[in-house]
Amino acid sequence: MPAQQEAAAGQPAVDAGRPRIEPGRQPNSPGRQSAVLDSAHLGDIEGALGRIKLTDTDQPRTLKIRLLTLLAIVGPGLIVMVGDNDAGGVATYAQAGQNYGYSLLWVLLLLIPVLIVNQEMVVRLGAVTGVGHARLINERFGRGWGWFSVGDLFVLNFLTIVTEFIGISLAAAYFGISKYIVVPLASVALVAIMASGSFRRWERAMFVFIAVTLLQIPMLLLSHPDWGRAAQSFVVPGVTGGFTSDAVLLIIALVGTTVAPWQLFFQQSNIVDKRITPRFIGYERADTALGAVVVVVGAAALTMTASFAAHATDSVGKFVDAGEIAHLLGQAHQPLGSIFAVVLLDASIIGAAAVTLATSYAFGDVFGIKHSLHRGFRDAKQFYLSYIAMVVVAAVIVLVPGAPLGLITTAVQALAGLLLPSASVFLLLLCNDPQVLGPWVNKTWLNVVAGVIVGILLLLSGILMATTLFPDLDVVTTTGALAVVLVVLAVLTGIVLRVLQRRAPAPPPGPVFDTAQRDHWRMPPLALLEPVRWSAGTKLGMLALRGYLVLGAILLVVKAIQLGRG
Repeated sequence: MPAQQEAAAGQPAVDAGRPRIEPGRQPNSPGRQSAVLDSAHLGDIEGALGRIKLTDTDQPRTLKIRLLTLLAIVGPGLIVMVGDNDAGGVATYAQAGQNYGYSLLWVLLLLIPVLIVNQEMVVRLGAVTGVGHARLINERFGRGWGWFSVGDLFVLNFLTIVTEFIGISLAAAYFGISKYIVVPLASVALVAIMASGSFRRWERAMFVFIAVTLLQIPMLLLSHPDWGRAAQSFVVPGVTGGFTSDAVLLIIALVGTTVAPWQLFFQQSNIVDKRITPRFIGYERADTALGAVVVVVGAAALTMTASFAAHATDSVGKFVDAGEIAHLLGQAHQPLGSIFAVVLLDASIIGAAAVTLATSYAFGDVFGIKHSLHRGFRDAKQFYLSYIAMVVVAAVIVLVPGAPLGLITTAVQALAGLLLPSASVFLLLLCNDPQVLGPWVNKTWLNVVAGVIVGILLLLSGILMATTLFPDLDVVTTTGALAVVLVVLAVLTGIVLRVLQRRAPAPPPGPVFDTAQRDHWRMPPLALLEPVRWSAGTKLGMLALRGYLVLGAILLVVKAIQLGRG
């Protein structure tokens, strides 16, 4: 299709000669256009562990072929989940272990379905639309909402990258290496991993770092775990010392560090960049489920190891930071301290790579520029320069003497709490938009489950925001009050929606798709979609969400000014 026709269809003409098929044309569906923005996002799937050619459509579905296909597809789900066990995650899990032993392991188990439900919706959005999360929000809800979500995401992601470099410096300090040496070296490594011009080389490099996380297994075994107590803590909710304000706040932090807004943007764009289409959704779901299990197992290993460090050094309840945990482990059992420091360093690098790439993907989506790891530096300069700029500036901030690193860490927690429920609401709206997902829209049961999850995230977000801004609040009392308010609002909303549903005319039945049609259905170009029409209930909810975001942003600015003045 000529570049002029592609632009006329509402899509930027970016390197029309690159892909093996006609840019903007949906594979296996002659004559139909898709919404893919960058032509490099069309073509063969080139994964770290295998390759699937665009023409390989009629292979026998034997067990061997299925396994080889899974190996080729696996990547986006595993990377996003392992990347979520970053420097902040390691610190939070270590704090849970040092202060509360094994008693909070049940929280980690409950996070598996939350992770899978949230990221499964992202899987469908990426494979079916061929467009990144930031672009979809901008186009479907308008630039006002787009900048509300994506603009804040840029700030949150940048601050998160700074915390990753803090983790790198803490790990280096354990080995007596100056941060003025290790932070620049880590910056160079992060740029080298990404700027190779090959998606496969990037994914293979990420898999090497993921392999290093397997050190968590010998680390856990060396900490002499009590398997019986661990099994009991996984299935019996409870907290050592009772549900105090500090304990509730740490539970919220565990959820916040495991379910992060950047994950939605990263996995959707990475699926698009890997060229995964609807017929591989089942395999990507398996990749995501595998990643969810891996991240929780790693979190449990870190928690249990920190518990050993606390009891072996008589430092229960005296958490300082992840670097101090490494030193405590070194006192208890020297190899353990070294292993923990390596795990922290590795987690920080994986986290920095994933969060920075998620931001560069969103940058490309918002500004309509080429944004693919399949492209070399000369072919996508703005995409790569945005990545390099974030890495360099974040590293410089960590190296500046007297930089407010503590304030940045607090801001990351508060801003993540602010954005998490709003990101989940946008995700839920997109997954119920038939213009976007066609036959892949959410089932009713999934909407119910996702709605409950969004409600819980909203509750936790409110508590985290309130306690960050007003540290003297009683967390237990605040949690109870907000829970009651949330339940009342949910009941009232249900009643209002039920009344509006009865008054509204019944929608016409949608088309019926067979399996083959579902596997090849992709979203048309965004410019051809009908405008979003919100019901009265949805408008009311979105106005409330906007008010929550505005109020939260104002309170955050006020708090930052107060902290800045000491």
